[in-house]
Amino acid sequence: MALQVGNMLVRCAGQNHLRCFTSIANKLLQPNINHASRDYSKKSDSLTPTTEETAKPKTALEKAKDVASKIKEAKRKFDLYDPLNQTAQPTLFEAQLPPRAVDIVIVGGGIMGCSIAYHLCREENLIGAKVLVIERDPCYTRASTVLSVGGIRQQFSIPENVKMSMYSSQFLRESKYLLTVDGKDLTDVQFNHQGYLFLATEAGVETMEKNHKVQKDCGASVELLTPRQIKAKFPWINTDGVALGSYGLENEGWFDPWSLLKGLRQKAVAHGCRFINGEVLDFNVLQPGKKDVPLEQHFAGDGRRVRGVKVKAEGYDDVMDVNCAILVLASGWESGRMGRLMGIGEGSASEWMDVPIPVEPRKRYVYVVHAPDGPSIDCPFIVDPSGAYIRREGFGGNYVCGISPEVDSEEPPVDVTSMDDLAVDYDWFDEKLWPKLAHRVPAFNNLKVKSAWAGYYDYNTVDQNAIIGMHPGFPNVYVATGFTGHGIQQAPAVGRYIRDLIFDGEPQDLDLSRFGFERFIYKTPLKEANVV
Repeated sequence: MALQVGNMLVRCAGQNHLRCFTSIANKLLQPNINHASRDYSKKSDSLTPTTEETAKPKTALEKAKDVASKIKEAKRKFDLYDPLNQTAQPTLFEAQLPPRAVDIVIVGGGIMGCSIAYHLCREENLIGAKVLVIERDPCYTRASTVLSVGGIRQQFSIPENVKMSMYSSQFLRESKYLLTVDGKDLTDVQFNHQGYLFLATEAGVETMEKNHKVQKDCGASVELLTPRQIKAKFPWINTDGVALGSYGLENEGWFDPWSLLKGLRQKAVAHGCRFINGEVLDFNVLQPGKKDVPLEQHFAGDGRRVRGVKVKAEGYDDVMDVNCAILVLASGWESGRMGRLMGIGEGSASEWMDVPIPVEPRKRYVYVVHAPDGPSIDCPFIVDPSGAYIRREGFGGNYVCGISPEVDSEEPPVDVTSMDDLAVDYDWFDEKLWPKLAHRVPAFNNLKVKSAWAGYYDYNTVDQNAIIGMHPGFPNVYVATGFTGHGIQQAPAVGRYIRDLIFDGEPQDLDLSRFGFERFIYKTPLKEANVV
């Protein structure tokens, strides 16, 4: 009987698992007695009925338990006889190595990669797509996600940015329900609902009013405040030089980026996604058989495509090939380098390969300060016209602050190969940031730096906006990068959008097509005015 079941399982491998399990269970539930081949010539030594023959009929509950037990046993045997290794759980050794083939490879396991994995693997994934996420920094020591200040706002100048943050805000509100896994701690992203307060000088009033109209048209709850109204609402703010303010009334605030990352990752894993610690060294690119293949033939399979990745798993010297049908590039500030490995920016214009992915790392400092006389619970997330920002951290007089350089200003190159490059410049705080904070909020004249850290933006050098969607040179490569400091708040929306493109071929809830790579090819940048 066991051999019979094993043979059935081998034949079933690669087919719909539930159908296999049901078929096997039915087979196992059939009586072991084959009346057609029963030998009636043997005489019984006793006319007394056996215990089996006198047993009481089983109740419906007992039969149901039997069925469940048989199915469980069938699944166990299916795992043992599965030649394609499609259902068996990997051993500890195997879990550290990538599989030979999957449906979708996501390069980058930060907040963006985890959100995309979560949306691809959630309950609606009825086709059973196998997803692999490759992350080379398992402790996330240099990941932009965990080095973020965790802000979320709807005050942008581009409608799609406003809508993404509104979507993500709702996701954060429901995150305990969406991300908690049975047997695991409750996912709590610690969403603090507190509005952003943007301040503008006279020169910035027109831009702020235009942005306000865009935000209101998208359904955002924001209001414009005169200097007198700002002073009445926040009397501890110095309004000198301020001509107008924009304040978010809901769907804004800050949250814990690590908790969101952890929640997305553990939920994706619970739904079958594989994560491995390793570095992608190269890509297996199938080149077209002839030059200048028309776009429609790319989608028909005649053009360029990525067939897989070359991975060096952590702790192993060998470089392994992982074949895939679809590749998602979500590697943050490394996306530009990853694109060049695929030939993006190295090819011809006729093949849409002449323009590189315009993303590079830009270093930013974040400081945690203690100001005993600072504002309390009514402190919003303040963004000064100078680029300085500060928000409350808890209720003990602690604050998180930083400052972004001017968009077009020159910045020194970064050395991402050295951890020394993440050393904090405290003179930057004393010379650049503190004077601006103390001018805007006089209570910050009395403060002390408690800690600080440095991190990298995945900086879009062209228009400081996200790059999302399919790359025009590859019919099976999707990118999600270049968020320029906004990725942590836009990740839930981007994950949903990429999922829709891959599974449905078009957006279902959010249309983010204006953030496609084509705008760099046609030189039509999409500038965002509110970059923090």
